[in-house]
Amino acid sequence: MMQPAANLQSLADQLLLQRFSPAAVLVNDKGDILYISGRTGKYLEPAAGKANWNIFAMAREGLRFELTSAFQKVVRQKGSITVKGLKVGTDCGMQAIDITVQAIEEPAALRGMVMIVFNDVAIPLEKKPTRRTKPGAANSARVQEQEQELQQLREELQTTREEMQSSHEELKSANEELQSTNEELQSTNEELTTSREEMQSLNEELQTVNAEQHAKMEEMSRTSNDMRNLLNSTEIITVFLDKELKVRRFTSGANKLFKLIPVDVGRPLSDIVSDLLYPGMAEEAQEVLRTLAISEKEITTTDGRWFSVRIMPYRTLEDVIGGVVITFAEISPAKKLEAELRKEIAMLKSQLEAGG
Repeated sequence: MMQPAANLQSLADQLLLQRFSPAAVLVNDKGDILYISGRTGKYLEPAAGKANWNIFAMAREGLRFELTSAFQKVVRQKGSITVKGLKVGTDCGMQAIDITVQAIEEPAALRGMVMIVFNDVAIPLEKKPTRRTKPGAANSARVQEQEQELQQLREELQTTREEMQSSHEELKSANEELQSTNEELQSTNEELTTSREEMQSLNEELQTVNAEQHAKMEEMSRTSNDMRNLLNSTEIITVFLDKELKVRRFTSGANKLFKLIPVDVGRPLSDIVSDLLYPGMAEEAQEVLRTLAISEKEITTTDGRWFSVRIMPYRTLEDVIGGVVITFAEISPAKKLEAELRKEIAMLKSQLEAGG
């Protein structure tokens, strides 16, 4: 049964690649072998010892120097270099080959890699010496061969010198970059040191401010305690209202007149139930805010107690009006005494009128 045409084409392609295409090796920029095409045994052989898949370690004698030189030039300059007429010793004798070393730019996946192609060439036949050949011809050929080898060594030496010069320049550039980086790091270190000193100075300032604030808070706490004790010792009920006549603070004993509890702070005083028979107290407080004139009246309560109610503006330390202060001083004993005196005076007056 015949195979499909596609299989025949694939087999034919493989046959052509194996028998007619030149051997080639794909390596990276270090010479490490990545892919081998065709039979490369005549040109490469594994090095003794630990396995090493580097083409320079595997290149046969007669190929290594020229291959190394061409490879380094291609890696530096890109493009392609062909070296012809190299003689490589193989298991079957001497083989003449041409090598082509080409840097790969396309496709992008292979960019930076190098392709090395090996082509066998025929060794030219040496002409037999004629009778007219001088006895020193053999020596002359040897001298010429040595001169060619010397020229090759000079070229290799020049290549090595250029590589060393290039390496020296690269090292010099790297040293300059390192020096620049070191200077930048030193500058950064100095900036960090300066920042640390500034942070330390700022921390000390914050500690000083914190201590001052703490001292002020303690002083304000003592002042507040002194004022609370002073107001409580006078037995005068005091209620502090803001500009909207909402309760800001009140002293102990305020619950004797108002149904005040701590959560009532912020509520209008007019919303608080009171025992005072003083329906116009809110209007009177508004008038005090408007005129800044003190209001003082004697007001009785639902249970017969009497209080002297005084409404005055609340002034801050900056002399800004921040609301009103209402004080309630109980004067029930004085009112009782006054009533008794009036009663006695009325009785004396009645007796005098009866006696007359």
